[in-house]
Amino acid sequence: MTQGESTQGYSDAVNTARDYYNSDDADNFYYHVWGGEDIHVGWYESDEEPIFEASHRTVRRMAEKLNTTLAPGSRVLDMGAGYGGAARYLARETGCHVVALNLSEAENERDRQMNREQDLDRLIEVVDGNFESVAYEDASFDVVWSQDAILHSGDRKQAIAEVARLLKPGGEFVFTDPMQADNCPAGVLKPILDRIHLDTLGSPAFYREACNEVGLTEAEPLEDATHQLVRHYSRVLQETERREADLDGIVSREYIERMKKGLRHWIEGGQQGNLAWGIFHFTKA
Repeated sequence: MTQGESTQGYSDAVNTARDYYNSDDADNFYYHVWGGEDIHVGWYESDEEPIFEASHRTVRRMAEKLNTTLAPGSRVLDMGAGYGGAARYLARETGCHVVALNLSEAENERDRQMNREQDLDRLIEVVDGNFESVAYEDASFDVVWSQDAILHSGDRKQAIAEVARLLKPGGEFVFTDPMQADNCPAGVLKPILDRIHLDTLGSPAFYREACNEVGLTEAEPLEDATHQLVRHYSRVLQETERREADLDGIVSREYIERMKKGLRHWIEGGQQGNLAWGIFHFTKA
């Protein structure tokens, strides 16, 4: 499937996300501003820390939660892999095989190039696809991993059901997602939802229920780190404003203005207690 080709069978939400992340503006913005390897919330030790470093810390922190001993022969599915930074980390550190599943062909091409440059293409298979319907057999993976991607699904319960189907018995599911708080008042997130073309966000209670329904058990309580979401979007906004002149000619001015407005909505939503973010860890019996 090539960039711009229509995708039969994808939900409207998935197609919208795919078109967005395939756009030159989005691809160039995330690649140049968010650190080049990752497109997820970072775990910061200071408000001025580089986005690249904080993003890698999130990956390491998630990996440390896994009870499974990843090694050559282990199989990991990264659902919504973006530019593949997590897949490269896991493959490099453990020798495991990673399937990097992602809906954006533009991001996937950058991912494949970096894998070749870092001599990791033998361990990482980059797959153009949708995590609501994954073309692998039942019980194919020891670990399913996802960072800030499931929000883009048009059917989040189906995405979670796919995780359970794909995991081996005893397998682990570790993920993050920008969520609405369990006690979030109706309607207050409309500016955020309008910006990302979604009707809803998941919540911690939603994900617990969805996982329990398909036989996934919480291995440990959610590590709530909503403050890191606020810190991250504040840091991305700061970096966008600092580098605005450098981005001229690479990312359109209209996109930059919309991005700055959207980032402020995320920051305000987190500061007002209406958003949630953290690391979930589930196991399959």
